[in-house]
Amino acid sequence: MRLFTFVLLDLALLGVTATSAIAQVAPMTAERAGYTGLFAAATRGDASAVPRLVAEGASVSARDGYGRTPLHVAAYASQPGAMRALVAAGADPNALEQDRYDIVTIAAVANDLPTLRLALELGASARNVTSRYDGTALIAAAHLGHVEVVRELIRAGAPLDHVNNLGWTALIESIVLGDGGPRHTATLAALVDGGANVNLADRSGATPLQLARGRGYREMVAKLESKGAR
Repeated sequence: MRLFTFVLLDLALLGVTATSAIAQVAPMTAERAGYTGLFAAATRGDASAVPRLVAEGASVSARDGYGRTPLHVAAYASQPGAMRALVAAGADPNALEQDRYDIVTIAAVANDLPTLRLALELGASARNVTSRYDGTALIAAAHLGHVEVVRELIRAGAPLDHVNNLGWTALIESIVLGDGGPRHTATLAALVDGGANVNLADRSGATPLQLARGRGYREMVAKLESKGAR
C-alpha cells in the first residue's frame, strides 16, 4: 500500500493536539484485487478496455469504497494510457475523492512528475483547493520538498499565497514542515523566485524569516533576506 503521512511538526504552535494526519490513501492490495470494470482497467492501465466498458454502460464517475473514481485509481497507479482514455470518455479531471484529493495533488505528493504533467494536460487545475486542510497541491509538494513538482505547479499557475486551515502557505510549510536541508531550501527558493509573498505571516504573526531564523536554517534566511523579507 502506498500511504502518505504528513507529520505536522509544529502543531503545538497552533494549539492543535494531533501529531500526525493521513494525507492520502492509495488503493490497497486487497482493493486492487477486488476491482472490476473501469476500476480494474484503471489500475492495470488497460486503456483499450475503457471505451468498450463505457459503451457497455460503465460510468466514469463511479466511486469505490474510498470515494475514488477510476481516474483517481489510474493516477495512483501512474497509468497514463488509462488516464487519457478515461478523460476522453468524460471523466472529470478535477474530481475529489473522499479526503478531497484530486489527481494533481495525488501526483504531487507522490513526486510523480510525468503523472502531474499529464493531469495538467488533461485539464486538471493546479489551483484546486484540496485535502482536509483546505490546501493545494503546491502546499503538499512544498511540505515534502518535492522541488521539481513545486516548479511545475508554479508554471501551471498554482496559487503561491494560498493559506490553508492551519494558517500556513506553501512557503511557510517549506520551513516549518521541512528539515532546512537542500530539498526544502531549493523548494523555498523556487517559491520566492516565483513570487511568493515573503512577509505573509502565520496565525501567530510569525513571518517566514522569523520562522527560518528560529530553526537555524541559515540558507533559507539568506534567501528570504535577499528578497526583502522582514
